[in-house]
Amino acid sequence: MAVIVVKVGGAEGIDYEAVAEDAASLWREGQRLILVHGGSSETNRIAEALGHPPRFLTHPGGQVSRLTDRKTLEIFEMVYCGLVNKRLVEHLQRFGANAVGLSGLDGRLLEGRRKTAVKYVEDGKVKIHRGDYTGTVERVNKALLDLLLSAGYLPVLTPPAISYESEAINTDGDSIAALLAVTYGAEALVFLSNVPGLLARYPDEGSLVREIPIARLEDPEYLALAQGRMKRKVMGAVEAVRGGVGRVVFADGRVKTPIRRALSGEGTVVR
Repeated sequence: MAVIVVKVGGAEGIDYEAVAEDAASLWREGQRLILVHGGSSETNRIAEALGHPPRFLTHPGGQVSRLTDRKTLEIFEMVYCGLVNKRLVEHLQRFGANAVGLSGLDGRLLEGRRKTAVKYVEDGKVKIHRGDYTGTVERVNKALLDLLLSAGYLPVLTPPAISYESEAINTDGDSIAALLAVTYGAEALVFLSNVPGLLARYPDEGSLVREIPIARLEDPEYLALAQGRMKRKVMGAVEAVRGGVGRVVFADGRVKTPIRRALSGEGTVVR
């Protein structure tokens, strides 16, 4: 059976319990799933409480990323690998799915290159930030995931990844999900967030764009739909569909049965 990759965002409002219940139901029916999750809002909250508030960089292309010094990376590991990952695994176990939570560090599951310098825009000028613990995932330890999937487990994966020099690196979960979907030739890649899909007039949820042909996804009118961090999801969709993934769906993670709804076509579908 083909694999479905689900990326659960980390923004406020997402119903993790509903996601877990739906995923567990599909898993019990024999569907092979890989879940990837974020945890940005929880990380921001805890970083503030620890006196190390988050800082974000806007890059020349318009993407936004978290500035990750060593202390931020440790907070990131604590929240993503600990609190958020194990809470989601707990929900899945309660709903009858034998889930296993792993970070990209474990077994060198997600491996990539640490960026030596990051370009960003400040006051209209392009600047360079050095010393960041960020990077891009280039390799998936598919043999490890195959072991889990063939044994009937439901993998729940999260950043950080590991660099070629064996350092933890903060990396983008949407890109990870797209890479996993391409690696497995997934039937579908589902992005669940706190909006119903791509919106023509953000934040008007009544302006949902139902379907976008891949040939037009990079047209200016469609690229304009992707604001802020949504740009990474759109870039991931382009990579995934061009890499052979059947379809990508941007869907609502605040509703009941969010994965099934996405697979039935609710949200924005990219084919």
